[in-house]
Amino acid sequence: MARTNPAQFIQQTRAEIAKVVWPTRREVILTTVMVFIMAALTAAFFALVDLGIRSGLEAVLNAF
Repeated sequence: MARTNPAQFIQQTRAEIAKVVWPTRREVILTTVMVFIMAALTAAFFALVDLGIRSGLEAVLNAF
């Protein structure tokens, strides 16, 4: 692997950074809201599953 000098490295780094397409403010807000919605739905799903398992286990244990 060839070594590059620091000036060349900085030049290449700036060229790569210029290629990056940064998200708009609207896209960031939209994806953040979607993450919160999905987290809430996932939490609700697992809360319901937990409630169902707990109720079933209590029913089985109370039968004995």
